[in-house]
Amino acid sequence: MAALLKRLLRLGTPLAAFGRSVGRREASLGIDPGAAVRVRFAPSPTGLLHLGGLRTALYNYIFAKKYQGSFILRLEDTDQSRLVPGAAENIEDMLEWAGIPPDESPRRGGPAGPYQQSRRLALYAQATEALLKTGAAYPCFCSPQRLELLKKEALRNHQTPRYDNRCRNLSQEQVAQKLAEGPKPAIRFRLEEEAPAFQDLVYGWSRHEVASVEGDPVILKSDGFPTYHLACVVDDHHMGISHVLRGSEWLVSTSKHLLLYQALGWQPPRFAHLPLLLNRDGSKLSKRQGDIFLEHFAAAGFLPDALLDIITNCGSGFAENQMGRTLPELITQFDLTRITCHSALLDLEKLPEFNRLHLRRLVSSEVQRHHLVGQLQALVEEAFGSHLQDRDVLDPAYVERIILLRQGHICRLQDLVSPAYSYLWTRPAVGRAQLGAISEKVDVIAERLLGLLEKSGMGLTQEVLNGELKKLSEGLEGTKHSHVMKLLRVALSGQLQGPPVAEMMVSLGPTEVRERIQKVLSS
Repeated sequence: MAALLKRLLRLGTPLAAFGRSVGRREASLGIDPGAAVRVRFAPSPTGLLHLGGLRTALYNYIFAKKYQGSFILRLEDTDQSRLVPGAAENIEDMLEWAGIPPDESPRRGGPAGPYQQSRRLALYAQATEALLKTGAAYPCFCSPQRLELLKKEALRNHQTPRYDNRCRNLSQEQVAQKLAEGPKPAIRFRLEEEAPAFQDLVYGWSRHEVASVEGDPVILKSDGFPTYHLACVVDDHHMGISHVLRGSEWLVSTSKHLLLYQALGWQPPRFAHLPLLLNRDGSKLSKRQGDIFLEHFAAAGFLPDALLDIITNCGSGFAENQMGRTLPELITQFDLTRITCHSALLDLEKLPEFNRLHLRRLVSSEVQRHHLVGQLQALVEEAFGSHLQDRDVLDPAYVERIILLRQGHICRLQDLVSPAYSYLWTRPAVGRAQLGAISEKVDVIAERLLGLLEKSGMGLTQEVLNGELKKLSEGLEGTKHSHVMKLLRVALSGQLQGPPVAEMMVSLGPTEVRERIQKVLSS
């Protein structure tokens, strides 16, 4: 921003003009300087929070924070038959884990609650009553069996299933008679032939003549629960939602929602429909895979910032895509007018690299590094538990040293408790025959290394050790330096591959290195 201001001043552009251009952008987004920006994420608790939901929530969150607004979590739990136990709690838990907690929610409360639709039934009943009074809605007495037959008939004729509006023109007498005779009816909304056009903030001007392709939709079911169409309109109005940022699958339904706003005499919010988040090959993210849920990524040790980074990096809404952006940077750089209609292709194979960048950033912060030490201690306890021969490996200074030495080489903290790094926490079982197969000069090499450790005043740094280890190989006829390093690596870690021997020695410390080498000599 500062660089842009300097450039404008050099070009002789008055700062007032710059202010007007920013004002025009905000006006184009429907942001009234005198009104609060309020957005909502409104998932159904019919499953755990997944990457597609996280992306929608994130775009709402960063839009709200960019304009000092409020981010609201509302649970659309009116389809009681599909609710999954624990899903509501999981959604809010995962938003907090991801670092994008709502300002108002079922858990936090707020001025526009309750934030579960199942607890707002009176509001939907009031709106429905108002629509019935004006004739914009009517009772429907069609049985589920009749509706199913209509659907099957349409499919048999290769037509799109639609309600035939049979109950739309019932007389008052017919309605009264049916109310007296039968079960409670559903309530349908009377679609107008002329749907209003609207300017979507992503897709531009749109109009969908829903009345010509759909039958009148149910807005209130016979059990008193609303359908999505009525509930989202009523709730967005009563919660003062200024902008609706939701998936592009709802774009066609927006004309229907605008007709409802019109019939209720309410001012609609501005709409921005977000393009789909797809797999790298263009296929839909499948919840059945089980590995797109946030719980999976959290358990696997991926950082929230890495997930936020990758799902924004693969899409649009920013001047440029760059790896390693933090949430504050995403908020600063976000521009709703830059979101395109193209689907975002997510390549999860790149996630480890994103995680590596964000893990390294955390390591560079003393405060964050302290948290990482605690997390790694817990991981070591969990992975090795009673197999720890020496609990000194849980010493914070030792654990911190390991993290600092391996930063940039690991993608997740969990990598440090994988079999490749088990030597850091437990002593390997290495037989003399195993070392003898590498070089017959096992004793000479071990003695030389012990002598190296005894050198007074020698600091155990990688740089010093690299030089000293080269000297250690000198004079060993018929033994290559690479064989010496291989033998020492196996002696210290029990493995043929791993970090450089000098780094292993610095990681373990002189006392532990001496212990392991002496064990070789005594075996």
